[in-house]
Amino acid sequence: MAQTAQPMTLTQKILAHHAVNLERSWAQSGDILRVRVDWTIASELAWNGMDRTYSMLGRPKLYNPDRFYLAIDHTVDPVTLANDARTRKLADLSRDFAKESGIKHFYDANVTIMHTRFYRNLLQPGEVILGADSHTSSHGGLGAFAMGLGGADVAVAMSLGETWLEVPEAIAIEYQGDPPFGISGKDIILRTMGALGRNTVAMERTVEFRGDAAHRFSTDMRFTICNMTAEFGGLNGIFEADEIVAAWLDQRRRSYNDNALYFHADDDAPYVGRYPIDLSSLAPQVAKPFSPDNVFDVTELAGQPLDGAFIGACTTTEEELAIGALVLEAAMAAGATPIPVESGRRIVVPGDLLIRQNFERHGLWEVYQRAGFTIDPPGCSMCLGIASRKAGKGETWLSSQNRNFENRMGAGSLAWLASAATVAASALDMRLADPRPFLERIDRERLAAILQRNGPRLAPEITISEPVMTVTPPAPKVTGVSATARVIRGKAQRFGDSVDTDAIIPGEFCHLNSTEALGEKVFYYVRPEFLERARNGATIVVAGEGWGSGSSREQAVWALQGAGIQAIIARSYAFIHKRNLVNEALPFLVIHDPRFYELAVEGAELEVNLETGVIRHVSSGEEFHADSVTAMVRALQAEGGLVPAVQRHGANVFSELTA
Repeated sequence: MAQTAQPMTLTQKILAHHAVNLERSWAQSGDILRVRVDWTIASELAWNGMDRTYSMLGRPKLYNPDRFYLAIDHTVDPVTLANDARTRKLADLSRDFAKESGIKHFYDANVTIMHTRFYRNLLQPGEVILGADSHTSSHGGLGAFAMGLGGADVAVAMSLGETWLEVPEAIAIEYQGDPPFGISGKDIILRTMGALGRNTVAMERTVEFRGDAAHRFSTDMRFTICNMTAEFGGLNGIFEADEIVAAWLDQRRRSYNDNALYFHADDDAPYVGRYPIDLSSLAPQVAKPFSPDNVFDVTELAGQPLDGAFIGACTTTEEELAIGALVLEAAMAAGATPIPVESGRRIVVPGDLLIRQNFERHGLWEVYQRAGFTIDPPGCSMCLGIASRKAGKGETWLSSQNRNFENRMGAGSLAWLASAATVAASALDMRLADPRPFLERIDRERLAAILQRNGPRLAPEITISEPVMTVTPPAPKVTGVSATARVIRGKAQRFGDSVDTDAIIPGEFCHLNSTEALGEKVFYYVRPEFLERARNGATIVVAGEGWGSGSSREQAVWALQGAGIQAIIARSYAFIHKRNLVNEALPFLVIHDPRFYELAVEGAELEVNLETGVIRHVSSGEEFHADSVTAMVRALQAEGGLVPAVQRHGANVFSELTA
């Protein structure tokens, strides 16, 4: 493999290849780049906010209508569509835009989960993908740079064909040893988070999944691992595209292999950390509420009573769905029978109608039905808990979804995470069970036939790609709009670590599109007194690590603004939420000094100089200095946010601001 001028990670190579303003023949962490975007993708729930931004931009012609992908999946099922006016409004808003814009890739309700069809049919290695959904990270499974952003960022990229990015630091997760048969991508990523912790080593970084074992993972396993990079805290997750990816692309009805770019990291790539994970004796993993890194071997939790079992959501691939069915078949062949439960306590949802059709041909839905499962059409379903399928208060559900935050599956629900195989093995007796005795009975040739991996096939040859870089001399520095020096004063509302956007604004309220209405629902379940305290002067949020983790929803920022919040101070921020704060010009500061957090208790009065970054604890007089922000962030803050910047500079916005 040819060496670049300076060693680069896989992500750095892709960004260097797509950069418009590269100042040297390589990219390195900290560079601020204008980046050409290959695809933008969204769901109807995200489009609700994006449409607001798009209208503020004057509803311009899309940069490339064939490269915007829109799927109705988050809030919809047949019952909700028939009975819920809010859901119909969201669906109709997306349908109307699809007609208005003439986009090629629009998928109506219950056809696909947005990430499933895109990954299986359209994505190419080496591309840059921006999605208005945090699980856009899934698409790193085929060797693309794919990241979730807020709707404003995606709407602008959809319109201009480019965005700006700060090249992230990168870590390498080095998988060693082959996992036993039936151990899935879900087990692997849960084990990774259990070992390393959520919002720790991955926080705001690229996560590159490497090691000899990684090159033997199926594309479905890679999808799931990259999908849950969002839960890990990473900006994006990515595998090197290789012969397994090339073989997958060959199966597509329309092959786009000629456009694939097989970038690989340099041997001495500048990772800030390398973390070996041994998979050779990995057991099925289970994450207890309320964090996906609260992980245990299934044997430690066996026997836990369950109120429901759910197999589905974007993280659950065709491979996992098939293995789940075959586990059920093996268990029932061994004499197990499903105990009687109320209808709708066992639910399975395929990610795409094409998967559903494939399973019909192979008789897998009949297996699920004999095991007492209800088969629903494609959609996010129980994972988001905002359509007709919800878990009740105090109910324990075992789910193959990706998040187990408070209230995620419904108000007061308790979500436990596991692979589809573990959910299937547990569903018959409605008690947590180890799937391995049944995995051993699966006919592997039959599984290969179901997944179209059987029969002789020559391994495709691939050529490792190197970035084609256009180096542009640095532009003369220009003076941006001067920010008005501003000092704010308010009382603190204190939070701990890893406060997620589901807590800030629950998904069921994301259909609201006015700042005031969203402010009325801020912290609705977990801190209902928040709004009243803000109205009484507690207008500064003080938090720990990972503020704003989870979903990419920009409604979380709007809700804080609607409640009257003037600034947020935290040890660290989830990347997407921080970017949304920049886009909406809600001031945020980073303080690491432990002394500040000793003083800034609930109700403490603080004075914040937004120009200098100095925070004063009023009663003691002690002062603290926040981290400085990049010139790009300062420029956007000075403009009043992303939309005002685009309104002022038009199509030249990123060339102006990155200068």
